[in-house]
Amino acid sequence: MSEERVGFFTDTSVCIGCKACEVACKEWNAIPEDGLSLTAMSYDNTEALGASTWRHVAFIEQPKPEGRTQLPLADGESGSDVRWLMSSDVCKHCTHAACLDVCPTGSLFRTEFGTVVVQEDICNGCGYCVPACPYGVIEQRPRDGRAFKCTMCYDRLGAGQEPACAKACPTESIQFGPLDELRERAALRVDQLHDAGVPGAQLYGHDPDDGVGGDGAFFLLLDEPEVYGLPPDPVVTTRDLPAMWKHAGAAALSLLGGVAVSFALAGRGRR
Repeated sequence: MSEERVGFFTDTSVCIGCKACEVACKEWNAIPEDGLSLTAMSYDNTEALGASTWRHVAFIEQPKPEGRTQLPLADGESGSDVRWLMSSDVCKHCTHAACLDVCPTGSLFRTEFGTVVVQEDICNGCGYCVPACPYGVIEQRPRDGRAFKCTMCYDRLGAGQEPACAKACPTESIQFGPLDELRERAALRVDQLHDAGVPGAQLYGHDPDDGVGGDGAFFLLLDEPEVYGLPPDPVVTTRDLPAMWKHAGAAALSLLGGVAVSFALAGRGRR
């Protein structure tokens, strides 16, 4: 990695659910439409991240917590018994990315900015990366089987520009920059919210010591990760591969040794 590692800090406490990030992502990356069917479960009509939805704003309706300070953007209208949690989800660009480990063609690679990108012209559609992702981000496009996901606008980064989603966000919920700087900014924001009477404010994916070595895209959440559909303790799904290969190698050597001994004993018997 020749450049400073960059990433996203998404502050969900100021997300208004406008989906400008989704539109900007689709427009810049020329992503095909993925249907506009309503789920009948939410005002959200894009449902989840996928091969043709690289940014997804989740709408979560829940009872308003009692005794907490109301946030002007997150807690809805005064007097309402419910609040809306909005969160713009995206590929996490993991420090230890299992999708890279399992890709047989090198289609997935780590860029000089520390991000993880799929080269669509090299992807052979094997789909190994799909179950390897601990966040369920990568998906194969049904039309041709190739895998797609957020590139963090790799072409824009190369031109010294910020990703389209961060550029379009009207509330600066999506912030882009050097990862270390974003982590410091996020910690200060959490302290600010705690002082304002929002004890549930917490960071997700910021810790370099977590199961994936920290994410290149991390979040400030107002509730537990599960509420947003995020795994509470993600791990690198390929973490046990070295041990598995070691055991498989030992088993193969044992089998070969057994076969060799059998042939040797059989040869003695014929003499």
